[in-house]
Amino acid sequence: MRPDDADDELAFTVERLHAADEPLRIAVVTETYPPEINGVAMSLKRMLDGLLARGHRIQLIRPRQHADDTAMQSGALHEVLARGMPIPRYGTLRVGLPAKQKLARLWAVERPDLVHLVTEGPLGWSAMAGARKLKLPVTSDFRTNFDAYSAHYGIRWLKRPISAYLRRFHNMGHETFVPTRAMQTQLIDCGYRNVEVVARGVDTRLFSPQRRSAALRTAWGVGERDPVVAFVSRLAPEKNLDLVARAFEALRAQRPQARMLWVGDGPARESLARQYPHHLFAGMRSGDDLATHYASADLFLFGSLTETFGNVLTEALASGLPVVSYKQAAAAELVVPEHNGLLAQPGDENTFIAQAVRAGLDDDLRAGMAKRARASVEQLGWDSVVDAFAARLRATVLNAEALRSARSRR
Repeated sequence: MRPDDADDELAFTVERLHAADEPLRIAVVTETYPPEINGVAMSLKRMLDGLLARGHRIQLIRPRQHADDTAMQSGALHEVLARGMPIPRYGTLRVGLPAKQKLARLWAVERPDLVHLVTEGPLGWSAMAGARKLKLPVTSDFRTNFDAYSAHYGIRWLKRPISAYLRRFHNMGHETFVPTRAMQTQLIDCGYRNVEVVARGVDTRLFSPQRRSAALRTAWGVGERDPVVAFVSRLAPEKNLDLVARAFEALRAQRPQARMLWVGDGPARESLARQYPHHLFAGMRSGDDLATHYASADLFLFGSLTETFGNVLTEALASGLPVVSYKQAAAAELVVPEHNGLLAQPGDENTFIAQAVRAGLDDDLRAGMAKRARASVEQLGWDSVVDAFAARLRATVLNAEALRSARSRR
């Protein structure tokens, strides 16, 4: 296909969309997707399910997860598998390898209305290059603070190069989506252009206080009035696990019946289990089982400083758990002190620990916050979030064509 032909087809595509409001054809490129379990994969799956339910067509490009992995072809969902390699220290996750020529050939034949990039790895970079070559509108998600991770993996010296790479990557597209206003401001201050807020949803039908299980608490060896403090996430250095553990131990020193529950897996699990053999380690959980673990706890601690949002925080609130967290990412916008949780300023470990102890000791305060927790996230149901996301994608397609047309008239 000649470049002029690509321009003509793009113009026709946008005219069709504008005139008939027809479903979008969206190419989504990601380096993680279920059955992998992490916040990016799970929230992306919910978003794509919502788009498919609204009649949009999805071409999903992702790395092959294992030797027997096959591409799904189901209705409006068409998967394309790319080559990948394991991520060091995360054997179950893979990074996609570059596939620019493959994607350019694919999109020249099956041209999408828009390309949406979920991750910024080699596969995402090559998808950006291929889309730009074909003059396709491109949007991207800023989902992970990879530059902030560098300090937790002994490569602090790479923080500036990683930051520069991420900024360049996202600025090559038409729009970058972030989940909070604070993240939008942060990226704009760092030189990012065209940053828009698209909230993250939470499944309020799945995550609910109604799933509290007396049988599960009995299996944990706790009584009804014994506080169970939960942490749910990947057990990795960037999650500030040591702070969470120290905060719980400070509570346990004053309330010996309290129990610490870790839900998740990762490279730090073994060392945590050695250091704290009296803690509960539930491993990786999902679906109804995960929701039951949330609802059967009494308090949620989250000390990470590397989040762009923190899906687990909204899941905890929807499950009726008050939250103790730093005032950043989702917590800065959703947690109201003494209403549904307690906050500390980012990096103030002493206050974080004190707030965790306070919430664990004061049964009346904790019970009141628990009653109000769910209502604080009920507006984040997936239906409204998917509608807003689809509207942003359609607007990007139309705006990209308007810009191209304006340039062609100069």
